Amino acid sequence: ISKMYHKEKSIHMKSSASSLYNSLSVLRIAPRCLNCFTVVHANVVNMVSASWDGLNYSHRQLQSKEGNVATSSSLIMQAALCVLPSRDLLVLTSQKGIQMYESDGSIMVYWHALDTPETPTAKVVFARGIAAVREKYICVGVSSGSVLVFDVPGKGSNIILSEVLEEHKEAITDMASECSGNLECIADLVSADDSGLLCVWKSGEDFHLLNKIPGFDTCCSSVNLWNGTVIAGYGTGQIRLYEGVTGILHAEVNAQARWIYSLDFAPFTGLEREELCLISAAEDSWVRVWHVSLTPETNSVEIEHMYNECVTDTQICGAKFCDGDGYAFAVTSYDLSEIIRYTQA
Repeated sequence: ISKMYHKEKSIHMKSSASSLYNSLSVLRIAPRCLNCFTVVHANVVNMVSASWDGLNYSHRQLQSKEGNVATSSSLIMQAALCVLPSRDLLVLTSQKGIQMYESDGSIMVYWHALDTPETPTAKVVFARGIAAVREKYICVGVSSGSVLVFDVPGKGSNIILSEVLEEHKEAITDMASECSGNLECIADLVSADDSGLLCVWKSGEDFHLLNKIPGFDTCCSSVNLWNGTVIAGYGTGQIRLYEGVTGILHAEVNAQARWIYSLDFAPFTGLEREELCLISAAEDSWVRVWHVSLTPETNSVEIEHMYNECVTDTQICGAKFCDGDGYAFAVTSYDLSEIIRYTQA
């Protein structure tokens, strides 16, 4: 398989991207042929809805809030558009708490304050790492290492904190849920932290820890989960593919020269095996597209490099596919007020 991409017209934003992992989130609205992008800048989230050809787009900016306080100076760590079967929500994490909005950013439906330490010398407190899990859960990571599980109703604002998972000792960096739709997959959530530790979970009324995969003191900055396979990107520039439940290492790739800031995938089903396009982006200015194939019969995983793109003189902090089959992807870079888009030639 060979894929070539070419650069499309960029989409301009009202402010630039902060230097954060996973700074870009994309909601694909297929029937309307729209993409909704969110990009974090300091205490603001840039929201851009764009047509697939990039010619028509509209902007909105959301300020960081704290409960009833109209605006806050607290830095936003991540924004993610979360898709549950009954509703889509925009989730923001900051140094003060967790905000959940209707997906267009119009109404804040929930606010959760973080416990802030009394002493100013204590560790910085923040929330980071967001994943929508199965029918009704949104999980959010915290700098203490806790994972907060929120039970989200089909509509309305009666969101409750149903469980706190305490397995990580370091700050959560990223989280991902199983989104292959394969109900045979036991694992449906993976959480990663600053030490590189991966925790693999099964969701339910009580979440169960299935496995802990050690990280050897290398930060895991971005993580994905597909058909039971954990795809993790590290501060070393490596990508590792593990079988989630057993922790078996299927593949390890020296993918980038510097810290990986974003990983994303777009699945397409092959005839005999599950296949996906994987995108990795790092602060070395390179975006790389990989082809991953999983063969269930032999329990083997293969990863092959397909495409490179250098976004010159920039530190890339976000890269996401804009559709389900890897036809287009978007990139954000630190201090750049635009979303750069690429489509297959």
